[in-house]
Amino acid sequence: MASPTSIHSPSTAVAGILGVESPTVVVVLLSLVISLLMVVVFRYTSDQKAIRVAKDHLKAYLLAVRLFQDQLPVVLSSYGRILISTGRYLRLAFKPLLFVILPLTLLIVQLDRYLGWTPLVPGRAFLVKVRTGNVVILDDVSLLLPPEMAITAPAVHVPADNEVLWRVVAEKEGRYNITVAAAGQDFSKEVVVSSSRLLRVSSIRLQGRFWERMFTSGEPAIPAKGPIRAVEVKYPSRNIRFAGLEWNWIWLFFVLSLVAGFFFKTVLKIEI
Repeated sequence: MASPTSIHSPSTAVAGILGVESPTVVVVLLSLVISLLMVVVFRYTSDQKAIRVAKDHLKAYLLAVRLFQDQLPVVLSSYGRILISTGRYLRLAFKPLLFVILPLTLLIVQLDRYLGWTPLVPGRAFLVKVRTGNVVILDDVSLLLPPEMAITAPAVHVPADNEVLWRVVAEKEGRYNITVAAAGQDFSKEVVVSSSRLLRVSSIRLQGRFWERMFTSGEPAIPAKGPIRAVEVKYPSRNIRFAGLEWNWIWLFFVLSLVAGFFFKTVLKIEI
């Protein structure tokens, strides 16, 4: 069995993102940088004059509704123009989003490998779950571990879901490969054990399902004709404490980016 890879090796891990180890600091810095970049991109990919005119028209029609509340024809006409102006504004604002939505989505997917989950802790049990293609081979599935790991409870079979689960514990830190054996074939899965707060982890390895793998897995696909559909390690999910609340990092990132974006657009005098 191969020995664990050092978690401090630059070829297998990073010490942190942006040179820091605090997840809260990372999310705050990323929010500031990305919101600034998005505001600048919006500035140079949008028709600022047309957006300004569309917003002025909206304000004028809203004002007309308030000033002429007792004149039904004017109110109805203003509401109609509000809808038209809103559509025009959204069309103008949508174009810049096309330039940022794909890169931003890919960035979030990659960042979630670091910020969405925490590495496993030495001495603390975790679950390994394997899903097979059918229930027939469920009893033939076995889990092979490196010497630094041990199974602490008998395997639990769930025939209704074609799943088998093991409770495992690791004695020391490292990047390990565990092996699932079934129908004469072996399938590996990486396991990260560390007290470090920012390491790249992938919770699941999947067979096929390109788009699902794109968003949820950071490992190569399981061979298509194999009996194993998925191998999953139950990493602890990460919550970030900020402003007295527990946040999922993506929610915190979007809230901070929104606030910072409005600040930057005001300072830079950019119409959004």
